[in-house]
Amino acid sequence: MLDWFSKTKVDAQTTMLTEPFVHDFVRANIWHLRGRDVDLLVDTGMGIRPLAPEIDTPAGKPLLVVATHIHLDHVGSLHEFTLRAGPRMSAAYFDSMDEAVIYAHMFHDLDGAVSKLPAPGWKAADYKIPPAPLTRTLDEGDLVDLGDRQFRVLHLPGHSPDSIALFDEADGLFFAGDAIYDAMLIDDLPDSDRSAYRRTMQRLLDLPIRIGHGGHGPSFNAKRMREIANGYLRRTDGIGA
Repeated sequence: MLDWFSKTKVDAQTTMLTEPFVHDFVRANIWHLRGRDVDLLVDTGMGIRPLAPEIDTPAGKPLLVVATHIHLDHVGSLHEFTLRAGPRMSAAYFDSMDEAVIYAHMFHDLDGAVSKLPAPGWKAADYKIPPAPLTRTLDEGDLVDLGDRQFRVLHLPGHSPDSIALFDEADGLFFAGDAIYDAMLIDDLPDSDRSAYRRTMQRLLDLPIRIGHGGHGPSFNAKRMREIANGYLRRTDGIGA
C-alpha cells in the first residue's frame, strides 16, 4: 500500500509532511505544530489525496490551518478543514480558488506531474482545488495564539503579493512559507515582485529566528537564513529595484 504522504518528526511538537509522488516543483512542506490549546497546520500541499486523515490532532481539539499564500501547492487540501486562516490581501480568491490565481494551469501542463496515479484514470489536466472560504483573515502584526505560544503574522511579499509568515517572538520559531526557504527562490511568476522581494530579504536579515521552517527545502537557522537573503540581494542587485 502506498503512503501518499511522507512524515518527518522534527521535534516533540512538530511534524513535517510532504507529498512524495508529486513533482518536486510543486512538492511543498506541510507543517503540523501541536499547541497546548490549539494545533496549527501551516499550508496544505496540492490536495492530490486527502490530507485531513493524516493529521493526528486529538478529537475535540481545535486545529487552525494557515495558508501562507494562495498558490496551488499550499492550498490544495485547505477545504478539508474547518478553521481556515490566510492573507487578507487574497481572501476573496479563497472563495473560488480561481485557476488563474492559484496557477493550476502550471500543473495541468506539467510533464511528470505525479510519479504515481492517485486513482485510476486520474489526469493532471483535470486537477481542481475546491473553494475554501477563509474563516479568519490575517494581516501584518496579527497574533495566532495556540495557548502556550503566540505567532506574530508578518507580511513578506515578493514571491507573491500575499505571502505571510508566522514568527514566535519568544521562542524564535519561524514558519516562512515561500517568503524564504533553502532552495532556489522563485521570483518570476506573473504576480512576483523582485523589488518587494528585496525589501523582504532586507527585513529578514534582522529577524532573530532560532529555526525556520520554509515552504520548500530543509529547515534553516538564523545564519543560513541570512546567507539565503544576502545571496538573493547580491543576485538581484540593480534588478527590479
